[in-house]
Amino acid sequence: MFTMRAVLCLLLVALGVLVAQDKIYVCPMDPDVRSSKEGVCSRCGMKLVAGLPDPVEYQLDLSITPRKPVPAQKVNLDFVVRDPWKQRPVTSFTIVHEKLFHMFVVSQDMQFFVHDHPRLEADGNFVYDIAFPKPGMYRILGDFYPDGATPQLIAKTVIVPGPAPAPVTLPRDYSTKNAENMQVAITTDPPQALAGQKTQIYFRLNPADGLEKYIGAWAHMLVGSDDLIDLIHTHPIVADGGPQVQFSLVFPRARTYRVWVQFQRKGVVNTVHFDVPVSELQ
Repeated sequence: MFTMRAVLCLLLVALGVLVAQDKIYVCPMDPDVRSSKEGVCSRCGMKLVAGLPDPVEYQLDLSITPRKPVPAQKVNLDFVVRDPWKQRPVTSFTIVHEKLFHMFVVSQDMQFFVHDHPRLEADGNFVYDIAFPKPGMYRILGDFYPDGATPQLIAKTVIVPGPAPAPVTLPRDYSTKNAENMQVAITTDPPQALAGQKTQIYFRLNPADGLEKYIGAWAHMLVGSDDLIDLIHTHPIVADGGPQVQFSLVFPRARTYRVWVQFQRKGVVNTVHFDVPVSELQ
C-alpha cells in the first residue's frame, strides 16, 4: 500500500515538476567563492564551474640545460606536467589570469625574485631561459591549471654549485616602500600574525590614480617562508582600483615570511616586499 508521501512523489513525477537539486558554482582558484548562478569569481575573475573534481596533485618534472648551472650564465628550464594516474604528459591547460603557467623564482638569500611565464611548446612542455645570479639554492614555484582538474601549485628546487650563502635572517619590516612609480604601505590585522589563523593584509597605494590590472588581477602576491619551504601565490579578496588592496592569508607555521606584492600603475609594474614575523598560537 502506498503512503501519502509516495503518492505525492509519483504525482510530481507524472506532472514533470520534480527538479534536480540546485547546482552550486565554485571558483577553481578560490573555492570559498560560490554562487547559485553561473558567472565569474568576484575575487579573481575566473569562470565559476559546477562540480569541481576532487583535488589531486599532478606531477611537475623539471630538467635544466646545461645540467650544472653556472652563476650569471643562461640556462634553459624545461617543465613537463604529468597526470597523477599514469604519469602521461599533460598538454591541455586552462588560462589563469591571462597565462597558462605562472612561474616564481626565489633565491636562498631571498634577494632574487622573478615572476614570469614560461612559453608552451608544440610538444606540451613549458620552457624558460634564466640566469641564476649567484651560487646557492633556488626555489621555483609552478602555478598552472590542467584542463579538467584543479589548479596546481608545485615547487621545485635548483642548486647552483658554489659557496652557499649564509642562512637568511629576516627582521620584521613593515616600512613603507618606494617602488617604480608609487609608494606601498602595509598593515596587518591582527598586528601580530599567528600561525594557522587568518591574517588580513592591507596595502595602501600612493598615488593610486592610473592603477591597472596586472595579468588579470589588481595585484599578485607571493609569500615565502625564510627557509623557502612554504610558498604561496595569491590575489586580493578586496580591490577595486582604489588606494586600498586587501588580502586574506593563513600563514602555515611560526616563521618569518617575506611577502612580495606586485601592482601595475600607468603601464609600469611595481614590485615591493615586506617581512612579516609569524608567532605560534598560544
